[in-house]
Amino acid sequence: MSSSFGRLFKISTFGESHCAGVGVVVDGVPPRMKLCEADIQKQLNRRRPGGNKLGTERNEADQVQILSGVENGLTLGTPIGMLVRNKDQRPGDYGSMSEIPRPSHADYTYRAKYGIHASSGGGRSSARETIGRVASGAIAEKFLLEQYGIEIVAWVSSVGHQDATGIDLETVSREQVDASDVRCPDLVAAQKMTKEIVAARADKDSIGGVVTCVCRNLPAGLGEPVFDRLEAKLAHAMLSLPATKGFEIGSGFEGTRMRGSAHNDPFVKKDGRIGTLTNCSGGVQGGISNGEPVYFRVAFKPPATIGQEQPTVDYAGKETVLAAKGRHDPCVVPRAVPIVEAMTALVVADLVLIQKMRV
Repeated sequence: MSSSFGRLFKISTFGESHCAGVGVVVDGVPPRMKLCEADIQKQLNRRRPGGNKLGTERNEADQVQILSGVENGLTLGTPIGMLVRNKDQRPGDYGSMSEIPRPSHADYTYRAKYGIHASSGGGRSSARETIGRVASGAIAEKFLLEQYGIEIVAWVSSVGHQDATGIDLETVSREQVDASDVRCPDLVAAQKMTKEIVAARADKDSIGGVVTCVCRNLPAGLGEPVFDRLEAKLAHAMLSLPATKGFEIGSGFEGTRMRGSAHNDPFVKKDGRIGTLTNCSGGVQGGISNGEPVYFRVAFKPPATIGQEQPTVDYAGKETVLAAKGRHDPCVVPRAVPIVEAMTALVVADLVLIQKMRV
């Protein structure tokens, strides 16, 4: 189904941006795992709108409610249903836009596919759908950390032309990431990124950026050749997110400028295991994890909905001018950080369970 993801650790999200609520059903969570709403809420708090001056003015508490699959603080092994109610929706903001497809938004394509589309807030194409991903991803993260010591950390590595430098993949922490509103652990770059976002908002415009993610302590052997390679599953997960336009792992496109003699990762003995001296591969070779940190980057475009007047046409083909109303992020990357972490956890948790079937 188009709203489901995963094979053994499987999720199905539901809800639109301005309906009564959004949520997710999670299948495959092992039984007898300690779990409460607070375990999930901390990541939802990082994703929620209205948290600081850099995001949308829509202010949602995004309080999660566990509906099923947990009893007396322990998972039952049955499907876990979770719901977050929409509290601060304003569908009236979109009345004037119901007959005008917003440039570069999903209004037109949804109508082309289904013959109808949600009249406010983007419906299922809105980033509000990602609440279910973050809630389920928090469960996957808890499972991976407790059972395997796997750590997942994402951060904003660029906004516009401002790039972060000097980030250590081996040690960067979420505490360092959250030290700035823009979620960049390079605090000098974070200040410059913040100025870029504030300037875009002042111009009733938007700006894009890049989120980098590292997954540490993965065992070697995760990934299913040939079509379900680890990097292919990660790319699928990341490019399913709203506003994404690019994915690269390890050396990525920069690796095309290198010769094989420089790009190859020599094998060495370290920490009592076989590892690699360098990590141009990004922790994946032949579609299977090699025990090194898996790291990748995800490109997010500037949000499509902006306050500037833009020439377009309505659904009848009549020329018009649209200045979008509503409350929107001038840049999505700070709030995308926990979403990228969540999708990474869902991919890895699924592959861990698949690998357990083999041994």
